[in-house]
Amino acid sequence: MTKNLKTALILLLIVVAMTLLPFAVARGAEFGGTDDAGSQMVNQIRGEEYQPWFTPPLETLFGGELPGEIESLLFCLQTGIGVGVLAFGFGYYTARKKYARKNPEH
Repeated sequence: MTKNLKTALILLLIVVAMTLLPFAVARGAEFGGTDDAGSQMVNQIRGEEYQPWFTPPLETLFGGELPGEIESLLFCLQTGIGVGVLAFGFGYYTARKKYARKNPEH
């Protein structure tokens, strides 16, 4: 087994453990979003109902809260763009390193 394969397997095991550990440790816990937790904390501190001071532009455009499918679509689009940027960066630096060895005069 090569050193790179060992490293990859160890990192993969760490990622799997980090993913599953919260579910094993906190059985039955609610994993809510940070928006809900933030507004609940403001309610506790101020003692009054939290009123957002900003309405997202898409909610204004659609005349209310976005349907769950649209929110999921936008989240997936954002994720896809981020992964594309990361993949391009990794590919660029890998190729740059690879071709620099073949052509040392540049």
